[in-house]
Amino acid sequence: MLTAKVAYALFLLHTNWIRGEDKLSDTKQTVINIRDLYKIYRVGDTKVKALNGVDLTIYKGEFCAIVGTSGSGKSTLLNMLAGLEKPTKGEIVIAGEHMESKSENQLVRFRREHIGFIFQSFNLMSTMDAVENVSLPLNFQGIDKKERTRRAEEVLNLVGLSKHKKHKPTQMSGGQQQRVGVARALVVAPEIIFADEPTGNLDSNTSKEVMELMKKVVREKNQTLVMVTHDEKLASFADRIFQISDGKIIKIIDNRQPDLSFEEI
Repeated sequence: MLTAKVAYALFLLHTNWIRGEDKLSDTKQTVINIRDLYKIYRVGDTKVKALNGVDLTIYKGEFCAIVGTSGSGKSTLLNMLAGLEKPTKGEIVIAGEHMESKSENQLVRFRREHIGFIFQSFNLMSTMDAVENVSLPLNFQGIDKKERTRRAEEVLNLVGLSKHKKHKPTQMSGGQQQRVGVARALVVAPEIIFADEPTGNLDSNTSKEVMELMKKVVREKNQTLVMVTHDEKLASFADRIFQISDGKIIKIIDNRQPDLSFEEI
């Protein structure tokens, strides 16, 4: 049993630690803030809550993973964050802007200017080489060809493909193709990158290489990366893991400070 003196010392230590954490969080820049988010689908006479009151905050420079099984709500949550679906209720604030109140044209413009995407299936154009694939998003920003090429080559160097710039997808391995996908997401200098099962089509060793690359790039560029996956092993590369089940965040794991992990009530 703890003596009164030891108990009081532990109380003071805990109080000071909490205050320190509060001060630390105050210095972070919030880039994603979700409050009381719901998405309800109607299937016949039945209402299905794909998202059931989600609250989460993600900070600039964080690598966060949203983890859950099929049907848990993770893909729906990613769609909400990317502005691909409208919520039934709740707020989604990204880079200081309310996504839920934007028109479709405003959402398209916002995604073009602020967000990069990494897809599971690579989504590369088979007739284009690596530079052309990476520079493609810049076409929609009205950037001239010389500058597009310069930026594309720069990010291809960053992801370790300096010798594959003129290779087409069929001339590259799966891991190399996904590196092109990462470069394409980076070329627009987005504030936030969304990754949907980015290693789903890769073997375990290549998956690890891609995850280490993504983590390295996020650190160097101080960008925010939000990844959706069912694989907890891959999620372990993230700074924080949001576990989702039945449309609710049930647990948050902080890999930087494991003792701060907690379960939602």
